[in-house]
Amino acid sequence: MLVWSRNARRLTSAAAVTLFTLFFLLPLLVILLSSFSQQWNGFLPSGFTVDHFINAFRGAAWDALFSSLVVGFAASLFALFCGCWAALALRQYSVQWQKRLGVIFFLPSAVPSVSVGLGILVAFSQGPLQMNGTVWIVMVAHFVLISAFSFSNLSTGLARISADIENVASSLGASPAYRLRHITLPLLMPWMLSALALSLSLSMGELGATVMIYPPGWTTLPVAIFSLTDRGSIADGSALTIVLVAVILWLTVKLERLAQRLSNP
Repeated sequence: MLVWSRNARRLTSAAAVTLFTLFFLLPLLVILLSSFSQQWNGFLPSGFTVDHFINAFRGAAWDALFSSLVVGFAASLFALFCGCWAALALRQYSVQWQKRLGVIFFLPSAVPSVSVGLGILVAFSQGPLQMNGTVWIVMVAHFVLISAFSFSNLSTGLARISADIENVASSLGASPAYRLRHITLPLLMPWMLSALALSLSLSMGELGATVMIYPPGWTTLPVAIFSLTDRGSIADGSALTIVLVAVILWLTVKLERLAQRLSNP
C-alpha cells in the first residue's frame, strides 16, 4: 500500500520473494534434503534413504515427540486459562491501568529464554517447591515463556467484543456467571483458539530454557534435535526437524481453521 508505481511494486515483490527464498525456503529445503540423504560430501547428497524418518517415529525420538506434545498442551492450556482470567480481571480498570498492569505479563517475553531457564532452575532447586530434575520444572518454564502471548491475544479479543452485548444481557437479569459462560467466552473462543495455536507452536519449538533444566532421561524434540546435531548426526536431526515443523504446522492450521469457523459462522 505504501508503493504506488507499478515498477516499484514489481521491484518490491521481487525483493520480498528473493529474501523469503534465501532466508526461509532455501534453509528448509536443505534440511529436507539432509533428512533423506545417505551421505552428503559434495554439492548434493550422494544417496537417499527414508531410514532417518523411520528412526524419528520409534525409540527415543518418538518419546521426545510425545514429551513435546504433552508439555506443549499442558503449558499452553494453563497459559490460556491464566491469560483469560487476567484479561477478564483487567477489564474493570481504566485503559491506563490496563496498560500498566498488562506490562507485568509481557516481562518474561522481554527476557532471554536462557535467563528464564536459569532463574527457574535456581528458584526451584531448593525449598518447598523443589522441582529440579522433574518434568514439572520444564512445564513451568514453558508456561512463563508463552503466557505473555496468550494474554496478548485474549486482551485483543476482549477489546473487540462490544460491551453493549453484555450490558443488554445484564439488563435482562443475567448473572455475571451466566454472562461469562454463555456470552463472553463463546464470543472470545476464536481468540482463545488462536492463542492456543500460537502457544503450542512456541512451546514445541522452545530450546533455550529447556536445554538448561530438562531432567535426565527425558527430552523434548528440540533438545533431541540439538543433541543429535551436536554429536554429528545431521541427517537424523534434520528428519526430526521436518517432523517437528510438520506437527506444529498441522496443529496450527487445524486450530486456526476452527477459529475462523467460529468467528464466521
